[in-house]
Amino acid sequence: MALGAFGAHGQLNHWLAHEGTTAIWEKAVFYHFIHAVMLFILAERKVFPAAAWWSFFVGIVIFSGSLYLLAVTGAHWLCTVTPVGGLSLLTGWLLLAWRNKG
Repeated sequence: MALGAFGAHGQLNHWLAHEGTTAIWEKAVFYHFIHAVMLFILAERKVFPAAAWWSFFVGIVIFSGSLYLLAVTGAHWLCTVTPVGGLSLLTGWLLLAWRNKG
C-alpha cells in the first residue's frame, strides 16, 4: 500500500507522469498487493503450503520488482525478466489448485 501511495503522490508521481510509466507502476502495485495478501493467507493455514508461498514471494520480487525498476529507470531490458516473475506467480496458483483439487 505504501508503494501505491508513494507512486500516487509527491515527486514520484510527477516523475512517473513525465516518463509515461504511471500504468507500469500501478500494475506492479496491483500484483504486489494481491500476492502479498496471499502470503498472509497461506501463512495462517494449519498445513503451511511452503512451495506456493515461496513461489508467490519470488514472483512478487521478480515481477513487481522489475516493473517498479522499469517505471523508475526506464531500463527496458527489465521486460525480459518480468515474465519469469509472472511464471512464478502462476506456479503459486497452480500449486494451490493442485493441492486443493478433489
